Amino acid sequence: MMQSQKEYNQKVIAEFHANGGKVADFGSTPLILLTTIGAKSGQERITPLAYTIDNDRFILIASDKGSPVHPGWYHNILAQPLVTVETSSERFQARAVVTEEPERSRLFTQMAEQMPAFAEYQERTSRKIPVIALVRLGTTC
Repeated sequence: MMQSQKEYNQKVIAEFHANGGKVADFGSTPLILLTTIGAKSGQERITPLAYTIDNDRFILIASDKGSPVHPGWYHNILAQPLVTVETSSERFQARAVVTEEPERSRLFTQMAEQMPAFAEYQERTSRKIPVIALVRLGTTC
């Protein structure tokens, strides 16, 4: 029987916490846990996501594996851009900023070069996949 995405995420989150941020399914891909507030529910939502770093910002791609619709966490940050970021070594508050061109393309390319699956996800969908920068609170863009 197929696991739901929610069940899979719960397994990944538990493994992330148990193994200092390492999750077997993701190999060497760096992961964070992004805590958002549900746009409709108002409930906390934790999503494991791959990321890259640009200066002092964490960069995320709202690919949902090339789905025709944006992922739930993206809708959540649009409604409430203040988020919590958990890495293997720290937890902090950040502001999620949807990047605009030409920065969006630069950051997308940077991440797709490190994680080629993201380029494949863009090929699977007609939507322009958003790129989000997480700016640690207390720092400037």
